[in-house]
Amino acid sequence: MDTNSRSAAIAALRANDREIVLLSHSAALLSWDQETCMPRKAIDERSAQLSLLQGLIHERTVARRNGRLLEELGCSDENPRGDGGLPTDDRAFLRQYQRRYRRATRLPRDLVVKLAEKTSRSQAVWAEARAADDFRAFAPHLGELVELLLEVSDRIGYPQHPYDALLDEYEPFMLTSHVDRVFSELRADLVPLVEAIGRAPHVDNSMLRREFPVQQQAAFGTAVMQALGYELDRGRLDVSAHPFTTTLGADDVRITTRYSPRFFNSAVFGIIHEVGHALYELNIAEKYRGSLLAEGTSLGIHESQSRMWENMVGRSREFWHHFYPKLTARFPDSLGDVDLETFYRAINAVRPSLIRVEADEVSYGLHIILRFELEKALVSRSIKVADLPEVWRATSRELLGVEPQTDAEGVLQDIHWSMGAIGYFPTYALGNLYAAQFMRTIEADLPSLWSDVRDGEFGPLLGWLRGHIHSHGRTRTAAELCNDITGTDLSAAPFVAYLQTKYGDIYGVR
Repeated sequence: MDTNSRSAAIAALRANDREIVLLSHSAALLSWDQETCMPRKAIDERSAQLSLLQGLIHERTVARRNGRLLEELGCSDENPRGDGGLPTDDRAFLRQYQRRYRRATRLPRDLVVKLAEKTSRSQAVWAEARAADDFRAFAPHLGELVELLLEVSDRIGYPQHPYDALLDEYEPFMLTSHVDRVFSELRADLVPLVEAIGRAPHVDNSMLRREFPVQQQAAFGTAVMQALGYELDRGRLDVSAHPFTTTLGADDVRITTRYSPRFFNSAVFGIIHEVGHALYELNIAEKYRGSLLAEGTSLGIHESQSRMWENMVGRSREFWHHFYPKLTARFPDSLGDVDLETFYRAINAVRPSLIRVEADEVSYGLHIILRFELEKALVSRSIKVADLPEVWRATSRELLGVEPQTDAEGVLQDIHWSMGAIGYFPTYALGNLYAAQFMRTIEADLPSLWSDVRDGEFGPLLGWLRGHIHSHGRTRTAAELCNDITGTDLSAAPFVAYLQTKYGDIYGVR
């Protein structure tokens, strides 16, 4: 294939991709509206609108011409980047395009439709089963979903384990064996650390459940997100039942949060978390705009950004040295009698809990390991769906030292399985690991990092993240980014060391 023909083929794929991106952003806008301000009775037509857009996206993704062009450019499962003589950015584009095309074309329409219908019904059944604390009502639906996902895995194909194909949906190019390795390291150190903290005197965090008027929380949260670099002429903050970030365009990345008038942590730390996601999307290099490269490279890397800002920066002493006077000025009645050190310890209190979304920074990873082990066992058929409640209770007792008394606070607490999102959970914990490993390099590159944070200067950190992570979009895989930035493969050791130092100081344990 000569140079002109290759250029024409890539141009055709980029034009096709541009349409897919525009349709995807249109669907995201409708979904954002549904979650934030859509009238309740509009749901039926909204579902039809979204279904139509998803159908158009699928048609453009699996068009046979795309496959012919990829083949002509030398792309295959073994060589997704195509001809070695192509420019670097073209090869990065082809790798992601080939992956998307391969996954989409290997799933027949009837399987995709059946899975969509099943997840829609399962979510409704799950909501009722959770409210009634009745796992038996949900179990048959989960069993059918697992069988459908196993068919998905078989059709897509996997290198080692059937879980690989499901994990790849959320953490592209990572294998189950890699997650096993780092989670084994993490588990070995987290369990004894949680136990040691559990034996230490409790940290009082009761002041966080005083009265915090929502209007004042919103004003403070807005000031924080702008200080971190989130631009309100390129995004907006709204309220939703579950906080999220959504990309509607290169200059339109929106975030949401939720407010509790009697719990400080929920809104403010939720805003900081979502700002971390948004800054990633807003700072991808302009040359990748409008293409599939203009996204975060994986959910694990995305979580590294949100958790770095939320926990490593947002829950640091230095951060609150700058912001605490501003916070107490807004909430003098609730925090006027609380000094900075007491507040810092309170927002970092560790108490193993049953509910993942309420978990502290230390025990959170164990919640994810629990779910990962059960998902892997389901997919490999080493446990049955009916056995999940008891296995959940036993594993929770082993990892966290707490045991749910009901299925609603145990196996039924998360919506993910009813959505068919098996393979998603590991990305939450992987984000913590990537963040800590990146932070070691950041601290070496930016010796004044923490004095800058103490002074409320976040530009140097954002600039580093933009240059080393954000700007690359999806041109590099998570593993490539990790190695390029830190010189090593992903490891649990930096995150464990970070926790041991921070919480050893707070709780006097080692």
